Amino acid sequence: MTPQLKIDFVSDVACPWCAVGLNALERAVEALAGEVQVELHFQPFELNPSMAPEGEDATEHLSRKYGLPPAQLDRNRQAIRERGAAVGFEFGERARVWNTFDAHRLLHWAGLHGRQRELKHALLKAYHTHAQNPGAHDVLLRLAGEVGLDVEAARAVLESDQFSREVRELEARYQGLGIHSVPSVIVNDRHLIQGAHPKEAFEQALRQIAAESSAG
Repeated sequence: MTPQLKIDFVSDVACPWCAVGLNALERAVEALAGEVQVELHFQPFELNPSMAPEGEDATEHLSRKYGLPPAQLDRNRQAIRERGAAVGFEFGERARVWNTFDAHRLLHWAGLHGRQRELKHALLKAYHTHAQNPGAHDVLLRLAGEVGLDVEAARAVLESDQFSREVRELEARYQGLGIHSVPSVIVNDRHLIQGAHPKEAFEQALRQIAAESSAG
């Protein structure tokens, strides 16, 4: 019997390493085709929950938050671009950091309609490749339409407080489990893999967990 793995990918749209980690994880899952069956879910995490709607200059924000000079930030960005390219994700220039709460609400809703993964990828590309605001309703509605969701239904979600409670509860749940950095990958509600690992590392970990699951 083929082992089944439930994967919860805890992440934020604003997190560049989450884009790298997701693409590496998906390459690993592709490599395990036929060996395991994977059920992938996306769970919310906000790096900047108090970010104002107008956002903030990215360099100023990161310098203040991590205490890094601009030169070090440039080196970090180059490393991220290289890691992204290795898994097929292109990073552009991201001049601002935005609030992502509404993006998480829409992702939660998209999950109820079988389009969560597609919307997640669209959001990551919109922000990290094209520097578009993932909290702007016009961006969110356009992306919802592009991935096959009902735009007017998406508008109704965004113009209300629908799924705010659910997203807050999920964020609190995962923080309560000790997750304070992303990406974090939880397999079968038991195994935690933290960080944007290379595809080979994810593949090895998933294969090992699948083997333990079968033996158990």
